[in-house]
Amino acid sequence: MPHAQPPLWRQLQLCAAVLASVRAGTSGAAAFDAVDPALRPGVQALGFHVLRWLGRAEALRRHLARRTPPPAADALLCSALALAWQPETAPYEPFTLVDQTVEAAKRDSATRAQASFINACLRRFLRERAELVAATDREPVAQWNHPRWWVERLKRDHPRAWQKVLEANNSHAPMTLRVNQLKTGVGEYLHALELAGMKAHAVGSSGVQLDRARPVRQLPGFEQGEFSVQDAAAQLAAPLLLDGLAAPADRPLRVLDACAAPGGKTAHLIEHAGLQSVEVTALEVDAQRSRRIGETLERLGLSAQVVVADAGRPEQWWDGTPFDAILLDAPCTASGIVRRHPDVRWLRRESDIEQLAGQQAALLAGLWPLVRPGGRLLYCTCSVFLDEGVHQIDAFLAHNTDAGLLPSPGHLLPQSGRNAHGLPDNPLGEHDGFFYALLEKRPG
Repeated sequence: MPHAQPPLWRQLQLCAAVLASVRAGTSGAAAFDAVDPALRPGVQALGFHVLRWLGRAEALRRHLARRTPPPAADALLCSALALAWQPETAPYEPFTLVDQTVEAAKRDSATRAQASFINACLRRFLRERAELVAATDREPVAQWNHPRWWVERLKRDHPRAWQKVLEANNSHAPMTLRVNQLKTGVGEYLHALELAGMKAHAVGSSGVQLDRARPVRQLPGFEQGEFSVQDAAAQLAAPLLLDGLAAPADRPLRVLDACAAPGGKTAHLIEHAGLQSVEVTALEVDAQRSRRIGETLERLGLSAQVVVADAGRPEQWWDGTPFDAILLDAPCTASGIVRRHPDVRWLRRESDIEQLAGQQAALLAGLWPLVRPGGRLLYCTCSVFLDEGVHQIDAFLAHNTDAGLLPSPGHLLPQSGRNAHGLPDNPLGEHDGFFYALLEKRPG
């Protein structure tokens, strides 16, 4: 017999606990991982909704309460407001959410003393919803559900597209797969999905986008390594780096994936190389995360040399033999993948951009000497901020006269269902935000 659905009040308690953890600086992934696996899917669905609309919820709470309640009560109240403020997209009827939120407050010792206060705030919200929402419409953080500095940075960096970026960030991300073309083709895999009663369409050269997300183990060919989950924009890395780069006659192509965990791009490099002789080294500074690279490769039936080391300190791991190609998927703000990780916008601070840009510059400077003359380095980030993209590369080119910029996508802004389809110049369909710059080392 299937497990009974846990009561909504219990899910709301756990959702509020996740929000409290994120507010305390814990990543959303870690906060959701702490939830009982049997309860996690429902809590994650509610939690993602809350994190997407948290700006609006906090603005509403400020109108409803003169003072900020204690952390646990505030997290529960804001969770309810984020879930109920827009009835047409609410996962449950607003009255049900209010009733179950009050029940959640009564059943938790951390919020029991504030149960009457929470009830009063939410009942008032139900009575005055239209007026309260209209009052918060004038607040940018409530309107866009991003920190004010984030909105202002996007306005400056992308003056013609900032609104579409913010709208895309608040939408649901599609589930996109990369077909392992060493084992099957896109057409064949689409047919397998069709036979399984699942709708999907092709995106890019190796991608398949499902009509709705599903557990990976329910998809045909998972155990056989016929696909990986990977965003359509992320699937550009391997072909950008390898296409047109011939291996020397006397040895395999030497490729470095410099910040490799969890191994998706490492695997794609091997898959895309196909019959071409290639040796891939996957580098990861975190030993625990490096194990995920091995697990990814094992499921796909691929192999690479996995090294636990700091990419920024090659003197500790490099054998002195130059690489033909290096993929540097650099640490960044992750501002391009907010719809998949809605906690990121609330965890980041504007000062993080400068700190991460410095780290990116150091990695570029440290890895560039490892590229052979005539070889390539592909710099990419899942960021929409210019300081982590075009500004970073402009500064690098100004200080490295032996580097040339090959044709590259540059900044790819996130595309949602509202603006992704029907565009002949957008074969990727819906995708996350990325930046790509392909650098070639000039001989001599």
